[in-house]
Amino acid sequence: MRLVSTNSIEAGTILAQTIYNENGVVLIKKGMSLTERTLGRLLNQGITYIYIEDKSTTDIHAESVIPDKLRMEATETIKETFIEIKNGGLDSRSYILNKKEKRLTDVVRRIMEEIQDSEKSISLLTDIFINDNYVFQHSLNVTIYALAIGVELNLSTKELTEVGLGAMLHDIGKIFIDPEILQKPDNLTDEEYEIIKGHTQIGYDFLRKHLDIPTVISHCAYQHHERLDGSGYPRGLKGEDIHIYAKLIGIADVFDAVTSNRVYRDAMLPHEGMEVLYAGAVRLFDKDMIEAFKRSIAVYPVGLTVELSDGREGVVLRQNQALCDRPVIRILKEKGCRIEAPYEADLSTVLNVTVTACFTA
Repeated sequence: MRLVSTNSIEAGTILAQTIYNENGVVLIKKGMSLTERTLGRLLNQGITYIYIEDKSTTDIHAESVIPDKLRMEATETIKETFIEIKNGGLDSRSYILNKKEKRLTDVVRRIMEEIQDSEKSISLLTDIFINDNYVFQHSLNVTIYALAIGVELNLSTKELTEVGLGAMLHDIGKIFIDPEILQKPDNLTDEEYEIIKGHTQIGYDFLRKHLDIPTVISHCAYQHHERLDGSGYPRGLKGEDIHIYAKLIGIADVFDAVTSNRVYRDAMLPHEGMEVLYAGAVRLFDKDMIEAFKRSIAVYPVGLTVELSDGREGVVLRQNQALCDRPVIRILKEKGCRIEAPYEADLSTVLNVTVTACFTA
């Protein structure tokens, strides 16, 4: 299989990875020929990249760290919790969250165990689910990324559980924001931007009232947009005044935001998302946390076509554990010409060769 941009695909291309909706129902099964109508639907649903069948990469398979069943259960749990809280009256909202807290925590622990037990690098490009509400999917993705960072930093089980729950609920304040503003495709007015920024205060005020939830969880919602140099919001906190969980979730939040399709912009690839984080290292984000994140995710996902610094081209075959920016490449071209006998180039052993470009067309 090969990873390509959805808008570059021609009708008749064969899908190599099944696409589901948020409830786990198969929308498009792998092996199906994609039509113009289907491709248009995928683009409208925000599916920027998909895996297709390709003769030179038939034996390459991208595998998910989080099992599909768990991912779908997690998404449904987040969705049910957020919708019930949003629709509940003021008197019932606290009861709803208290009722759901054990289920949310259980999901967090199961995701944590999958990450701890897996030797694979995390790539959510392999998990193609169409979800009508960005907040639900984003909350899960941030949870997965935040836990990956926490595992790499050797946080305790208690700390990881708190990080995961804090990440899962970090954007809960957005359910009380007008969806027309949240999903507005045009530039926000200053007033609208201030309304959206208010989700941190709203989330904090809601969560801190719940005695069954650790106080630090409410600070994850409150502080995940704070930045080390004081340029964040809502309080302009600096450095050590920002809770470690909020620093960690802030990194996961930004990465998922830029690597997910939004109504106002297409998704970046993981290596581009990492560049965004590194651009803010030290000034905005904790550099050690970024380094931990880099060690845990697939910077260049399996199936991605890349160009190397020595001019060779190929497709990412597999990842190298803890060296996720130096994968194993199946070389298909040399000096611009396709070669008859493709071979492997392990970038973890050839340190003078780097990835210089990625292609998704």
